Amino acid sequence: MSMAEKTFDLLRRFSGRLTYINSATQIRAGVIRPEIIPRPELLASEVPETDVGAEVELKPGVLIRIIKDPYFGLLALVRRLVVEPVKVESEANLRVLEADLAGGRRIVVPRANVEIIEE
Repeated sequence: MSMAEKTFDLLRRFSGRLTYINSATQIRAGVIRPEIIPRPELLASEVPETDVGAEVELKPGVLIRIIKDPYFGLLALVRRLVVEPVKVESEANLRVLEADLAGGRRIVVPRANVEIIEE
């Protein structure tokens, strides 16, 4: 599965070092993702400062990962947020977005089926 390049570079930078992992995951309401927690002595000296807690808005141009079939795990760029709810295959009316997959294929997916990949 693809990973954000910034995340991969950070992990590669600390390859071979001891760290802590919290593998708790929850996809539904109150999304929880696994965490890598550097040892305390690494925090001040080697981990780059980030804008922790800053919310990234779902909008055109944002990189997303699709978290439901049939596109599970694929990365895409948001092209457009559709304003009106759309009737999907299950016949539910949902808020959707249009996104471009690598290679240029355009798809429509429910907004609830994506997560933002922070760059």
